[in-house]
Amino acid sequence: MDHNAELGDFLRTRRAHLSPSEAGVTPGGGARRVPGLRREEVARLAGVSTDYYTRLEQGRHPNVSEAVLTAVAQALRLDDAERDHLFDLARPRTARPQRRRPERVQRARPEVHQMLDVLNGVTPAFITNHRQDVLAANQLAKALITDFDALPYRERNFARFVLLDPAARELYRNWDEVAEIVVMNLRLVSGRHPDDALLNELIGEAIVKVPEFSTWWDSHRVAQCSHSTQHLHHPVVGELTLRHETLVRREAR
Repeated sequence: MDHNAELGDFLRTRRAHLSPSEAGVTPGGGARRVPGLRREEVARLAGVSTDYYTRLEQGRHPNVSEAVLTAVAQALRLDDAERDHLFDLARPRTARPQRRRPERVQRARPEVHQMLDVLNGVTPAFITNHRQDVLAANQLAKALITDFDALPYRERNFARFVLLDPAARELYRNWDEVAEIVVMNLRLVSGRHPDDALLNELIGEAIVKVPEFSTWWDSHRVAQCSHSTQHLHHPVVGELTLRHETLVRREAR
């Protein structure tokens, strides 16, 4: 992943989605040739020169300060997930190529399995890592979504299920909404873990196999996906409308 290019694309898409009225900017004279804010308007709101902001969008300012990033985030009205993504993309990267480390199998602790068992009589629940690999799931979750434990290890991934398993399109009546949120989360995580080979393989496979993926990916929208409403058509129990809540360990960013 070219972090400089990713940073520029992210800033341009956020700038294009923010209107002058939303940013509190009085439009100048003449026709606007670009959607959203102009570069000079963002620069003025952030308190930096237009040349400085232009170089930032072009990936030509590798050591931007935290104060400037904070000012740019405020100027573009970024939410918490977008702000975190901006800081991740602007973080200096090592010039040395990363050696691929042997894949380490992640497993949930026994206490986590016990917690899921307690929840089994209350709600479907499962535990994932940053890639959305499913590390543990209770019986209700397996019955509702799919039995991840029955899948090969590398396929036990919620994002992979939603995007690449045809059964997911049948299960989620609002599949487009669920899938787009999954992609937004993958975009967020990819900025945080750009050298994660398994994550990059999943993204590459989705680009090739999921027709809608490229449009969602190229929008550069990001989200933590803390909650949502999901409408399901379950093959056994029929129509369901469920609230989905995600609890995230802060240190697991």
